[in-house]
Amino acid sequence: MPRLRTSIRRTLTAALVATATLATPATAAPAQGQAVTPTSRINWSSCSDTEFEGMQCGTLRVPVDYAHPRAGSLTLALVRRPADDRDHRQGTLLLNDGAGGSSIEQLRLAMRIGFPSFAGAMSRNFDLVAVDPRGVGHSTPIRCTTPLKVDGVTHFPHSQAAFDTLVAHNRAFATDCLRENGPLIAHTDLTSTARDFEAVRTGLGEKQLNWYGIHYSTLLGRTYAGLYPGRLRTMVLDTALDDTTSPAGRIRREAATAEEAFNRFAAWCAATADCALHGKDAAAEYDTLVARADRTPILTTAGRALTGEDIRTATQDYLTLSTVTWPALAQAVVKAQAGDATDFTYEPDDTLDPVQVQVPACLDNARPVTTFDQLTRLRKDLARISPHLGGAVRSWTALTGCLGWPVPAHPIAAGAPVHGAPPALIVQSTHQALAPHSAGLAMAAQLPGSVVLSREGDDYSMFLLSPCVRDATNRYLTTRTLPAQGTTCTD
Repeated sequence: MPRLRTSIRRTLTAALVATATLATPATAAPAQGQAVTPTSRINWSSCSDTEFEGMQCGTLRVPVDYAHPRAGSLTLALVRRPADDRDHRQGTLLLNDGAGGSSIEQLRLAMRIGFPSFAGAMSRNFDLVAVDPRGVGHSTPIRCTTPLKVDGVTHFPHSQAAFDTLVAHNRAFATDCLRENGPLIAHTDLTSTARDFEAVRTGLGEKQLNWYGIHYSTLLGRTYAGLYPGRLRTMVLDTALDDTTSPAGRIRREAATAEEAFNRFAAWCAATADCALHGKDAAAEYDTLVARADRTPILTTAGRALTGEDIRTATQDYLTLSTVTWPALAQAVVKAQAGDATDFTYEPDDTLDPVQVQVPACLDNARPVTTFDQLTRLRKDLARISPHLGGAVRSWTALTGCLGWPVPAHPIAAGAPVHGAPPALIVQSTHQALAPHSAGLAMAAQLPGSVVLSREGDDYSMFLLSPCVRDATNRYLTTRTLPAQGTTCTD
């Protein structure tokens, strides 16, 4: 497993814990064309990993393509932590990380910061099961030999030639991924992944599951609820996304949200001595650094030359946790000003792999942009909406990274009420760089009876950060009682 890199997740991990070794090895998928009969039985054993002492590690084989279940299978990896109070156990709670993230490694991080000691009913009354989705982490992973992005390729092309270079690279990347992974590349979409979780439910022997999803997994939970009415008892959705609008509209909204978060970071620097840029105009310092790197790329300790685009692309994730990542962003700027841009290196760490983010993004999102002129109009619009970040947000990278892909997209038709889903608890920050507060309301509108619990601030993963959110979540999980509409946590 690769060493931790200087990405935003490393920043968070350094503040909490460091990610470590594999929980359990994933069984490789069979050779393409080899007939395999998937099973509904989870193979459990005691985890050999000392950090998962007392837990069970499991594997489950599922079809790569549910339309042709005997054409090949992949392996899902699971870790189960039994409920502390077996006499009052209320079922299984599935833990889900965002797209491309390992839920197993997120469980490891939670255990290292003493999660059971403050989780309350979540760990007392429920078996916690972390499942790495297909293509991710300890499950059968997507591995590609061609880099997702190479020097000389820009996601913000200013000429037809640069656009053509981007399209050609994306096509070469996708072709390599298909060669290395076979049909899995075409079947890491939301629907296929949701079907995997129904196989997990069957394998667990549970009549209903409880769902805890963050970011992308809020969409996955909604998709699962739509495919399998009545199979979820509760749904907790942290930092919901909104896919009910057009892809271009989503990019504009995310760019505006991230820009607001950046402006809040700059205001914090002006008011707080803990900011390494305190006493200076943080936004101006950042803009000057980006312009300098666009003229002359700044080296990292590994010898990589980062452009202003690289710095902007890495910035959004630095805005997600105000007490942890805002100070780190300021330090990263100062360090880059001194000639070392290492902290803006956009590389995967042990819990998030950009390749494993990009592949499902190309399957789950419609592709409204196909020409240089279309992309230029959108790019100029984003530069107006987002003058500091320039629109360098995750959804822009997803869109531009899919230009030229030979595999068709299979977007979910979102927006209609999902019948058979439980009323959900949707926890949404009032200011979040990854998703606007309005996205929580859009998700609630699709899940009748749901409530948006707002939390004043800039953070996500709020169960770990807010006693108010924790109390509301545990009350909902145990009694299915939702807070009143309009409730806001201010801690």
